[in-house]
Amino acid sequence: MATNEGIPFPKLIDEEEEDWTTRPTPLHELPAAERMGMALDLLESQHKRIFTAITTIWGHKECSRYMQGLIMNGGEGIGRDRIGFKPEVLSALMTLDLLHDQQFGRL
Repeated sequence: MATNEGIPFPKLIDEEEEDWTTRPTPLHELPAAERMGMALDLLESQHKRIFTAITTIWGHKECSRYMQGLIMNGGEGIGRDRIGFKPEVLSALMTLDLLHDQQFGRL
């Protein structure tokens, strides 16, 4: 029976040559204003009514409740709305909810 013991796995990246300055910045490391802008841009392009509601009530306790309702219920529950959001929209809502709480506290 042949074994692979003693045969090192080849390095995929030469650590001495790696230039980490060119790696993309992870979303959680971006400044809050940039994360907020990205999240709002996504909502504006995909869910204009939700975007308008959030930007109108931003900074009020109703905004926290509204976003939590969207996240937990998967929609506004108005008329024949579908239930659920695309993953990127849900991520944007969660980002905005977190940023709202950081800025104003859980109202």
